[in-house]
Amino acid sequence: MYSIGYDIGSSSIKAALVTISSGKTVALTSEPKIEMEMKAVQNGWAEQDPDTWWLYICNATKRLLKENNIKAESITGIGISYQMHGLVVVDKRGNPLRDSIIWCDSRAVEIGQKAFNDLGQEKCAEQLLNSPGNFTASKLKWVKENEPEVYNKIYKFMLPGDYIAYKLGGEICSTISGLSEGIFWDFKQNSIADWLLEHYGINKEFVPEIKNTFSIQGKVSQKGASESGLAINTPILYRAGDQPNNALSLSVFNPGEVAATGGTSGVVYAITDNLSVKESSRVNNFAHVNYNKAKPRIGKLLCINGAGIQYRWLLNNLKVSSYDEMNELAVSIPIGCDGVMIHPFGNGSERMLDNKIIGTQLSDVNLNNHTKAHLCRAALEGIAFSFVYGMEIMTSDGITPKVIRVGNDNLFRSDIFSNTIATLIGQEIEIYNTTGAIGAARACQLHKGDFDTFGKQMMDNDHVMGFKPSDKKEAYHKAYQNWKNKLKQFLKNN
Repeated sequence: MYSIGYDIGSSSIKAALVTISSGKTVALTSEPKIEMEMKAVQNGWAEQDPDTWWLYICNATKRLLKENNIKAESITGIGISYQMHGLVVVDKRGNPLRDSIIWCDSRAVEIGQKAFNDLGQEKCAEQLLNSPGNFTASKLKWVKENEPEVYNKIYKFMLPGDYIAYKLGGEICSTISGLSEGIFWDFKQNSIADWLLEHYGINKEFVPEIKNTFSIQGKVSQKGASESGLAINTPILYRAGDQPNNALSLSVFNPGEVAATGGTSGVVYAITDNLSVKESSRVNNFAHVNYNKAKPRIGKLLCINGAGIQYRWLLNNLKVSSYDEMNELAVSIPIGCDGVMIHPFGNGSERMLDNKIIGTQLSDVNLNNHTKAHLCRAALEGIAFSFVYGMEIMTSDGITPKVIRVGNDNLFRSDIFSNTIATLIGQEIEIYNTTGAIGAARACQLHKGDFDTFGKQMMDNDHVMGFKPSDKKEAYHKAYQNWKNKLKQFLKNN
């Protein structure tokens, strides 16, 4: 018997087929073969057609079943991971009223900031654990202000994963974790933040029914089955946003456990049981997948926009053939890069830098002595230093890392990158070869509460390696302090 997991990204839809008994991955697939279209009617906007997600979900499902000779009746559960903070609005028939306003759309920034100022930092921090920001609630307010003809037809709003679950089963619902990422959840009252809805003038009836993250959230309907290729009544057993799901995929559930990713952007996602926040302007706080009132689990999320995109930019411009070649070049240069520094903040405003835009900064290059090898090492160190800087912010917000687990992506496969972080934070980094779709598929067993088996399956199937702190601590700390001093100068000048 098998479970199937979906990961709804903004570039593609990924699907994984997993054996329930062992947790082993049978097959992975991705749709489409080229990146999905992202519509940008104006600068700073980003939209996608939610029915396009559904089309690719169906295509991926049918291919997985056919290519692996799996009968639909053998699928006993469905798990869903999805791009966070998106907005889908539907009418009474469940039809989308407009394209989804997705995570990277920035049109609601001013709306969220005004609400933060009007409602007060203390109230937002104590009850929302965040500023309303550019999240789903603020995007819905934008629709109300700018598209009244759409707003007046709304029956319910949903997050991207809620919409796919609805297309599968015909039931509109969400989770506390999901609603918290949209900034609809009051942690102090442990209920929907009615006062924020009232402030925005949003109809409370728009809020979906709430289901437990690990539960039978619905079952595949006849229509969902005919379109997707799944069997009628297959249960939907799990859903979560991509970053909480990434943490789940790495079996990160408890205080002190940290998940990190090093893709185009970098993310540090740490678990705490403390509802107090000190860095709400630089760190986001959401209900983790295993949150409940009696045993609160909060995911603190810090994003570094300028991460893998910096290393990719170098790959495209240094006339090198691969990341492996870049890593080999970097190894030939000593810690600290003979003084060369890169601050990789060239991907827009950085929330952890108080939303300042300082761009990528290349510093202290000697044209007589330094080579592209220095640039490769300086980039790896600079991105690693950015993660360490972010971890320091997390520490000031009450996080003491005990376990750090990461996916087996390009950056963390680099000895330089992972050793730099491990040494500076004094903690081993564990590398696992897993994905969000695999994690979502395995999570289907968690409605039974068997977290031990879940963790064992991850360890047995996915562990790749670990990076322990180096004995060259002094050199790493000196290089990092130089980098941080330079960062202070850049921030002072902006």
